[in-house]
Amino acid sequence: MDTESNYSGYSYYSGRSRGSHRHGERSRDRHKSRSKDSRSEKSVTINTPPAEPLLGDSAVRDEPVQDDNWGETTTAVTGTSEHSLSQEDIVRITKDLEDSVGLNCRRYFTLTLAVILGLLVFLTPLAFLVLPHLLWPEKLQTCGTACEGLFISVAFKLLILLLAIWALFFRPPRASLPRVFVFRALLAVLVLLFVISYWLFYGVRILDSQDENYQGIVQYAVSLVDALLFIHYLAIVLLELRQLQPCFSVCITRSTDGETRHYNLGQLSIQRAALAIVENYYRDFPIHNPALLSASKSRAAKHLAGLKVYNVDGECPAAPAEGPGNNAAAGLAHSQSRALIAAAARRRDSSHNELYYEEAEHDRRVRKRRARLVVAVEEAFTHIKRMQEEEQKKAPGDVMDPREAAQAIFPSMARALQKYLRTTRQQHCHSMESIQQHLAFCITNNMTPKAFLESYLTPGPTMQYSRDHWLARQWTLISEASVTSGLKDGTVFLLKCVDFSLVVTTKKIPYIQMSEEYIDPKSHKFVLRLQSETSV
Repeated sequence: MDTESNYSGYSYYSGRSRGSHRHGERSRDRHKSRSKDSRSEKSVTINTPPAEPLLGDSAVRDEPVQDDNWGETTTAVTGTSEHSLSQEDIVRITKDLEDSVGLNCRRYFTLTLAVILGLLVFLTPLAFLVLPHLLWPEKLQTCGTACEGLFISVAFKLLILLLAIWALFFRPPRASLPRVFVFRALLAVLVLLFVISYWLFYGVRILDSQDENYQGIVQYAVSLVDALLFIHYLAIVLLELRQLQPCFSVCITRSTDGETRHYNLGQLSIQRAALAIVENYYRDFPIHNPALLSASKSRAAKHLAGLKVYNVDGECPAAPAEGPGNNAAAGLAHSQSRALIAAAARRRDSSHNELYYEEAEHDRRVRKRRARLVVAVEEAFTHIKRMQEEEQKKAPGDVMDPREAAQAIFPSMARALQKYLRTTRQQHCHSMESIQQHLAFCITNNMTPKAFLESYLTPGPTMQYSRDHWLARQWTLISEASVTSGLKDGTVFLLKCVDFSLVVTTKKIPYIQMSEEYIDPKSHKFVLRLQSETSV
């Protein structure tokens, strides 16, 4: 007997246990089918700089957060044998191997390989020039003026190559991508094969034969440096210039509140496009506020809750029994369900008035508390000006620090600011320490009250707030296609965060064809003939 049996009647749902049992079986079947379909998805992770979770009020902190790895930890019964490997198993094994290596170890390992390859590239031309002097110095011909000029050419070209590689490759990493950057890996392999081929030719044609023409050896080293400069130019084209021309228009929609932005991207892989989208998200999207979402959910639950149907004529059976009375109970349950649906429809038709007046009252309260806040801040800044005028008359050692001035005037505006932030549900985005720091910054730079209030009256992008208020430590990229493949028309992928996800849809920019139409200048000219008898 459930809690509904304490009433004089019984609920609609307690009278349909058999139907709910069959519905549960159908829902389990649909869950199994969805779990089979979800095995085709691949999820990878993009790591961003570490940050603490957002500290909000108790209502926000107590909300359960769904695990990001729920897709990998779900158990599904399949028809494959115990010795077979599905696509999901391969993706999971790859992910486990990557996680076992560690993000920092992988980053340092990549940096170590890049440094070793760079040293090999720079030391190879110098080794080509030094080895003949160490192995057969008595057989070498004298180096003339042209040969000494080639020394200067090699030195300056190596310096230019060093600066170019430092500017292009040795930059601080913006993020840790889940897969290898294909073009950078191809360039590294190309450089390695190129240097190895030069060493093989050098060992066979120069070291074995102990070539005496030192000018030819110097020219051989110069040709290697020239080829390395051309490879660096190819790297600039593939890594930087290729993606500049916009080819795709991506639409980014936040799953919780529907905030949408559009960007134009070039020829990028899915993981590189995801990195660009995350960077633009922190700059352009307003900060995610789960408190506003919880308010809308509570309002909807309040409007739809409290509808029950009772049987005032009969008794509440504990469980429907098999027999002739079962059909009567089913008919009664059907009639009660129709009554429940009709009552919900009537209440839904009248609930828009309640929602309208509730939103109007909320807007009125926000405007009222905003006006109080503006007045309090203006009075506080006026007090600061008076304090500055008084301090100019004092000795230089008695001048108040901007931090002390902010702490002195903050209590006069703290109550109004606290009420406004609670009304607009922004109290979890601003701490007392951050507000005082912002106030001290405005006092130091002689900013107006309006400039101080702009950060609180208008919710800004995520980058405006401190790093401690960023919601996610990492982003998970979910894509059916390989993340190293390029963007295509209709590509859809997800960027999951702790509390929300970004749904990205890709559209190819259409080919634009322009035509020219010539208009004869004489075709739109006219002659005005005036007669003397008219009034014109």
